[in-house]
Amino acid sequence: MCGTEACLIKCSPVPSAIPETRENVTLINWDTLINLDQGDPVMYESYWRKMGNRCDITFSGYQSLSYFANAKNLCWFLEPKLEEEIKRLHNVVGNAIVDDHYVVVGTGSSQLIQAALYALSPTDQPEPISVVSAAPFYSSYPEVTDFVRSGLYKWAGDARNFEKDGPYIEFITSPNNPDGVTREPVVNGDQGILIHDLAYYWPQYTAITSPAKYDVMLFTVSKCTGHAGSRIGWALVRDKEVARKMTKFMEISTIGVSKEAQLRAAKILGVISDSCLDPTLENFFEYSQSHMTKRWQKLREVVKGSDLFTLQKYPLQYCHFTRDFYESHPAFAWLMCKGSEDDLEKLLKGHKIQTRSGRKFGSDPKCVRISMLSRDEDFNIFLQRLMSIQGLTNGN
Repeated sequence: MCGTEACLIKCSPVPSAIPETRENVTLINWDTLINLDQGDPVMYESYWRKMGNRCDITFSGYQSLSYFANAKNLCWFLEPKLEEEIKRLHNVVGNAIVDDHYVVVGTGSSQLIQAALYALSPTDQPEPISVVSAAPFYSSYPEVTDFVRSGLYKWAGDARNFEKDGPYIEFITSPNNPDGVTREPVVNGDQGILIHDLAYYWPQYTAITSPAKYDVMLFTVSKCTGHAGSRIGWALVRDKEVARKMTKFMEISTIGVSKEAQLRAAKILGVISDSCLDPTLENFFEYSQSHMTKRWQKLREVVKGSDLFTLQKYPLQYCHFTRDFYESHPAFAWLMCKGSEDDLEKLLKGHKIQTRSGRKFGSDPKCVRISMLSRDEDFNIFLQRLMSIQGLTNGN
C-alpha cells in the first residue's frame, strides 16, 4: 500500500450450522453438531448488518506506525479516541464510575486478568498469593492464573472453602459467568484484594441497578458489542500504581495493543452511544435486550414442566438505564439436570449439542453452561433437540 490508498475495514459473515430451507420449511440436519460451548457472540450480526456502513473506518498506509498513542498518558498505547468513547458509553449507560479511574486497554479481558494479577500480587511474601472465586466460577480463571506458573500468585479454588490467613485475591464476576447471578465478595477476610469482572454488566443481560465503583473493574468489547474478534478489553483502575503496573505487563507481553483494533472499537462504541441518544437510530441495547428476552422465553417454555431439566431463576430488578423493572437474561443458560443422569454434558453431546460441563466451573457435572449468543438458526435447532431429548426421556 502506498500514497493515499487506504484499507477499508468491514465486518464479514462467519460460517454457521445453518439448516437448509425449502419452501419455507426448515430441514434440520441432525448430524450437525451445534456448538454452544463457547460464548461466541455472533447473535449480534443481525444488528450490525442493519447499521450498514456506520462502523466502517479507513486507514492510510502512513497511519499508526508509532508504538505510542499518547506518550503523556499513563497507558501510553491507549488511543485517546477509545478512552473518550469508553468513558462516554459508561456515562450513557450508567453502569460504572469512570471519573476517578485510569483506563488501561488490553487484548481482550483475558490479558487484563493476567495484568491485574501481576499488578495486585505482593512481591514481599514467602509464597504466591492465593487466587479464589466462588463456584460456579468462570472456567478460565484456574487456567489463566496457573498457566505461566507464576511465583507471585496461584489458583486456590472455590472462595467459599477458602480459610487461609493472610492476603488473597478474589475474582467477583457479576453478573456471574456461568449462572448469571449477581455476585458480592464471599471470603470474609480483612486482607482481600478484589477484582470485579463486569463483562456482562450491560443492559441487554441484566438490570443496571447502580454505577459500579470498585478498585479494579474489567470490561470487554466482545460481550458488550459482540465484536469478539477485535480482541479489545479495558480496565477501570482507581489506584495509579496498580494501573502503571498493569500497563507495564502489557508493555512486556505485547508492547501495547493494536491501534487498528482500538480505533475500530472506538467507532463501534461511539455508534452504540449515538443509538442510545439519537431517536432516529435503533437503540442497540433495546434491540439486544429484546432479542435476549425472546430467546430466554423460548428456552423457559421448552424447559417448563420438564421432568429432566431446570433453569436458574432471576428476580425482577429496577434498571436505571431502561427505567423499568427487568429480569436478567444472561449470555449463558445454566441448565441443571433433575433426573438420574450424572453427566449432563455427555447426555447433550449424544444429541449433537456441545456444552460446557459444570465440572469446569468447580461445580456439579449435572449442570452445563449453554451459550445464548449463537445465531438464530443454531439456537432454534438447539431448542428442537432439547425438546426431542425430553420426549425420549418421557417415553413419548
